[in-house]
Amino acid sequence: MSELARPATLSLGQVLLDCKLLTADQLRAALSVQSGDSQRKMLGEILIERGLVTQEQLLRALAQAKALEFIEDPRGDADVAVRALVPESIRNEHMVLPMSLSDGTLVVCTSNPDDFVVNERLARITGFRIRVAVSTPERIEAAFAVPMPEVETVAERNGAQTDNLVAEILDNLDHVVGEVTESQTAEMAAGAEEASSGPVVRLVNHIIACAVSEGASDIHIEPDDGHLRVRLRVDGVLHERVKPPYRMHAAIASRIKIMAKLDISERRVPQDGEISVRVSGRPIDLRVSTLPGKFGEKVVMRVIDVGGSRLPLEKLGFRESTAALFKEVIDEPHGVVLVTGPTGSGKSTTLYSVLAGFDTVAINVSTVEDPVESNIPGVHQTQTNVKAGLTFSSALRSLLRQDPDVIMVGEIRDSETAQTAVQAALTGHMVLSTLHTNDAPSAVTRLVNLGVEPFLVAASVRGVLAQRLVRRNCSQCKTAYIPNAADRLSLGKYAASATQLMKGIGCRRCHERGYAGRVGLYELFVPDAQILEAISTNEDLSVIRHLLSERGFETLWDDGMQKVLAGLTTPEEVHGACRR
Repeated sequence: MSELARPATLSLGQVLLDCKLLTADQLRAALSVQSGDSQRKMLGEILIERGLVTQEQLLRALAQAKALEFIEDPRGDADVAVRALVPESIRNEHMVLPMSLSDGTLVVCTSNPDDFVVNERLARITGFRIRVAVSTPERIEAAFAVPMPEVETVAERNGAQTDNLVAEILDNLDHVVGEVTESQTAEMAAGAEEASSGPVVRLVNHIIACAVSEGASDIHIEPDDGHLRVRLRVDGVLHERVKPPYRMHAAIASRIKIMAKLDISERRVPQDGEISVRVSGRPIDLRVSTLPGKFGEKVVMRVIDVGGSRLPLEKLGFRESTAALFKEVIDEPHGVVLVTGPTGSGKSTTLYSVLAGFDTVAINVSTVEDPVESNIPGVHQTQTNVKAGLTFSSALRSLLRQDPDVIMVGEIRDSETAQTAVQAALTGHMVLSTLHTNDAPSAVTRLVNLGVEPFLVAASVRGVLAQRLVRRNCSQCKTAYIPNAADRLSLGKYAASATQLMKGIGCRRCHERGYAGRVGLYELFVPDAQILEAISTNEDLSVIRHLLSERGFETLWDDGMQKVLAGLTTPEEVHGACRR
């Protein structure tokens, strides 16, 4: 990544020992705390919290370990004209101070030299190579107070460099690797040297940085017949970002495998792994999956914000009436509450928001997941391990001996898990889980098909929430328009209420798409006594749907149309989501 790869001559711990800032026993104790820390704290954070070193001592040692310069007074050494190369919002957000510019290399001072995503972002914004120096946050903040000249002065003095970062990386790739013949490709894939070369590392880091900064949920690296493309899934839709030369596919795939600790010499079978990085100080996990194909391995990385904050239900798109009723359901002392929908519909996000709302001091909340996608303070989270025999059903049985109040099971996918979950609910536990069904009432049929007796379904199920995600109109460019005849036809019974609708016309913020972010569509099925009787006697699903219709049951489509009328999304998005 730019000029960030420097030889780390010593480990941080060794430098602190050499400087007599720590004893060997203190270092071992801190490393032991780090290995057992679920919050993934850095060693330095732990040392500061325990009062063993000051922040300045730690940063000096870190600079020495990474062969970086420690700047005593950024205020005196910084060229204030160079500061205009980086927007003020980014300088303040990440506490980075541009210091000097020479021969195409921008020196920046930071208190977090390990944040490679920020450094790649700086390289992408400025077009220059980045070299990192270190100082304390207080000294960097003091340097911000020095007045700055206008941006135009910097352009005059240093010349406007507008070379695209990706083009520069690819030029370097051509220079380093040259033409790779078909017979050489396998050799490259088997060796770590090419995959660890500077340009390849920079390109992979750039791809990850783009994905995180754009809020992508997945990264796809896809070889085709003589082509290689990189696509990011943003707001549920794939967008092509960069097309590196096809000859670089093996080196890129090998680089990702190295980061995920996979076997780079094995290209005949699928592999799964995990990469952990830090972005702006918070941990991000990348779940890596490789799959052999006709033209080479396809690599997909799921981007998971491990430290992401949990949103209240209203922020997820719940209308007040739905949120209030759903809260009543999850406040029940026992029973089964299900969230249904296809893959990628936000079921896990909803369940995490529910779990974060429990009082984990007063009650015991535990989960069984595959994988654990986010850390929730106060909640005991268990990762399944099929190879070791730890499945959803076996883990759930073990959890029942742990005096739980609330249990979240990542997914009910087999008869044993379904029956154990229902028995847990009937014996006084609240069980939250997910199912793959198209709507909420279908969850009843699904449980029966999994072998749960209908009368047990009726006795245990407290509520079922079905959901989808649709793209949200960009708040910066959404514009009102008068719906035409086709629009009104698509609105059905809501057409009379639609005097005007909203639609994004495209701007820089939304990359000219008209959409930015997503909002949920929800239907909540809470059975009453008559419906429970129909479930218990194994009535056909059509009977249950008819009873719900008589009660004014609001479907996913109804909720979507309400959000269209509120200007949050478009009819096209709702119709597309409700077909899935």
